[in-house]
Amino acid sequence: VYLETYGCQMNVNDTEIAWAILQKNGYMRTRELEEADVILLVTCSVREKAEQAIWNRLRHLKALKARRQQARLPLRIGILGCMAERLKEEILHREKLVDIVAGPDAYRDLPRLLAVAQSGQQAANVLLSLDETYADILPVQTSAGGTTAFVSIMRGCDNMCSYCIVPFTRGRERSRPIASILQEVQMLSDQGVKEVTLLGQNVNSFRDTSEVQFQSAAAPVLSRGFSTVYKAKAGGLRFAHLLDQVSRIDPEMRIRFTSPHPKDFPDEASVLQLIRERHNICKQLHLPAQSGSTRVLEAMRRGYTREAYLELVHHVRESIPGVSLSSDFIAGFCGETEDDHQQTVSLLREVRYNIGFLFAYSMRQKTRAYHRLQDDVPADVKRRRLEELIAVFREEAARANEAMVGRSQLVLVEGPSKRSASELCGRNDGNIKVIFPDAETEDAAGCRALVRAQPGDYVLVKVTSASSQTLKGVLLCRTTLSRSAACR
Repeated sequence: VYLETYGCQMNVNDTEIAWAILQKNGYMRTRELEEADVILLVTCSVREKAEQAIWNRLRHLKALKARRQQARLPLRIGILGCMAERLKEEILHREKLVDIVAGPDAYRDLPRLLAVAQSGQQAANVLLSLDETYADILPVQTSAGGTTAFVSIMRGCDNMCSYCIVPFTRGRERSRPIASILQEVQMLSDQGVKEVTLLGQNVNSFRDTSEVQFQSAAAPVLSRGFSTVYKAKAGGLRFAHLLDQVSRIDPEMRIRFTSPHPKDFPDEASVLQLIRERHNICKQLHLPAQSGSTRVLEAMRRGYTREAYLELVHHVRESIPGVSLSSDFIAGFCGETEDDHQQTVSLLREVRYNIGFLFAYSMRQKTRAYHRLQDDVPADVKRRRLEELIAVFREEAARANEAMVGRSQLVLVEGPSKRSASELCGRNDGNIKVIFPDAETEDAAGCRALVRAQPGDYVLVKVTSASSQTLKGVLLCRTTLSRSAACR
C-alpha cells in the first residue's frame, strides 16, 4: 500500500490510523508508487484548491492504472477522508478510476472495502459516526525523524460556522477517553518523541464522558462576549484536565495543541494558567479570527464581535507573557465590503501575529453560506485582498520576530535545513522556525567534550536575524527542557 496525505494535521494523523489498521491486516507499506498494489489518497475538502489537487493527481494515476492493466498487475486506487465524504458519487462515477471510497469514520472498514475491490467491484463507506474516535488504535508514526508526533484527542465539530464544510465531512464532536490519549502519549515518550501536538477541530471543547463519576460536571462557561449556536453540554472531563495530565507524562516532552476556538478560553480559564506555569506546555496559542469585521463575523456565525476577540487577545497576553499567537483569516467572504476588508487589515496590525494562515474564500456545498448567502466578491478582488492581508501579516510578523534578535531561544532540533546541508533547523517554543549552523557545541550538562546537535536535542540559539517566517542564529549549547526552564 502507498499512502499520500493532503491537507491538515488531522489528515496526517488519519493516515497513521489507516496504516495501523492495514498493517494489522497483513499489508506492507511502500514509499515507491510503482511498487504499490493499492494507492490511497487521504484527502481534504476545506477549499476548492485542495480538491482540485486530488482530481489532478487522479489524472496522473489513470495512466499508471492503464499500464498495470495491460501488464495484468491490477492496481486499486482509494480516496479517503473529507473529499470522499463530500463527493462519494462523483468520485465513483468519474471515469470509473477509483475502486474504494472511505470517509473519516470508516477506516476500520478498509480491509473489507479493499477485499470487495479485489473482486472487481467498487466499494464505499462514508457513514459518519456519533462515537468513532479510533481510541483503541495506536497510530503508526509516519512523521520524519520521529522527533514530533500528532495525537488526535477528538473528532468532528459542532460550531457550524457558515463557511465551513468540516461538520458535514467529519460529523459531530466526540472526544477520546483520556486514558487512551495518555497511553498513546506515554508510548510516544518511550519511543523518544520530544514534541506532541494534541489535535482536534476544536480541542478546547474536549469532553471525556467515558467515566460515570464525571457525568455530573457543570456545562462549561464561554469566554466573555462569545456565544454558540448549540447548547453547551454538561458532564465529562474537560481539556484543562487532559492538558494537566498529558504535561505530567514526560518533563522533556513539549506539548502543543491545535486548533482551539476562541470561545473556549473563559476569563477563569485554567488552560491559560497551565500554559503559563508548565515549562513543557508551549507558550503558543492559535486564535482563529477569520475576519476583523463584526458584520462579517456575524455572517460567518463565529459567535463574537471584533471587540470581544481583541479583549480575549489582551487577556491571553496578560495571562501568558511572551506568548506567540497564530491565526486563520478568510479574504472575500460573502458580502465582504472594502471597509470590512480594511478592518481585517487593522486587526492584523493591532494583534501582530507570529504565524498566519490566510486564504481566499471558497464556497462549499452543504454549508449554511451555500444555502443562505451569495459568493458575491469577484475572484480578482478576493485575490487582491488576500495579497494585501498576506503583505500586512508578513510586515507585522517580521516586526514581532525582530524583537527576538539578540535573545536566546530554546530550539527543538528537527533535522538539516532544506536550504543548506551545513545548517540545522528546528522550532522554538512559539513554533517559529529557527536556522543555525551545524557545528560542535558545549553541553550544558557540564561534560567537557564538544557535541553535535542531533534531531530530538534541545539547543539554545542566540538569534542574530529575523524575517516574517524564520529566525537565524548561532548555537550556544545543547541543553534540556527542564534545565532551560530552571535557568529562566
